[in-house]
Amino acid sequence: MSYAYNELRPGVFFIYEGQPFVVLSSQPLRMQQRKPVFQTRMRNLINGKIIEHNFMVSDVLEEADIQKREANFLYAHRGEFWFTDKDNPKNRFKIEESILGDGAKFLKPNTVVTAIEYNGKAITVELPVKMDFKVIEAPPSTRGNTAQGGTKQVKIETGAMINVPLFINEGEVIRVNTETGEYVERASS
Repeated sequence: MSYAYNELRPGVFFIYEGQPFVVLSSQPLRMQQRKPVFQTRMRNLINGKIIEHNFMVSDVLEEADIQKREANFLYAHRGEFWFTDKDNPKNRFKIEESILGDGAKFLKPNTVVTAIEYNGKAITVELPVKMDFKVIEAPPSTRGNTAQGGTKQVKIETGAMINVPLFINEGEVIRVNTETGEYVERASS
């Protein structure tokens, strides 16, 4: 199967210059007196680099032969993140932090992720869109400002810093969008 330039939506896997990519964002762009193009931001699934490219009407892109399977995150050591197949715990694989990108800061042991395979080899993982984390450090809220729309930075159990409303305290569990890194809501305990 192949994709036309205007079918490159976020989450689509395709081959570009012989390597698999995933679309992060795309939007149509029409300049005066020219043919329309699709401005695309994409991540190389082999080396993790993010690039931007404008695809034209004449561009036809091959679909990447991607397989998905469930996996568990085990641990991280010196920039290597180790996973195991959910169905076959003896089958372990690692992914470099540079390929995981910002998602690496949301991985905690035993998180179930989706492993993305290309040519029979796991090349990256997708995290659940929303995950719950315990707040381990939070500056105190000032009395009287908790009803307003202000924010503060807190540290979650993985070490990542997240902007949250002022009423969030240390020890609470919050839900975070792993794609944007933003606070969603308090998680019910």
